[in-house]
Amino acid sequence: MHAFIEDTLAARSARRQGIGKKLLSVATEQSREAGCEWLHVDFDDHPESFYFDSCGFRPTNAGLIQLP
Repeated sequence: MHAFIEDTLAARSARRQGIGKKLLSVATEQSREAGCEWLHVDFDDHPESFYFDSCGFRPTNAGLIQLP
């Protein structure tokens, strides 16, 4: 089973307070407790260091197709 997180964002006034990191920590733990084997995250390019460096996600290959 897989869990997915997409486009997380804290309000500008709440950024740099650890809210996003805590959110992903809770999501990771809850996904693990639910029996998920993988937690996927999808995001635009600019927060890449947050997800990879701060939260421990690894880059992977993925595919995407836009549906009309």
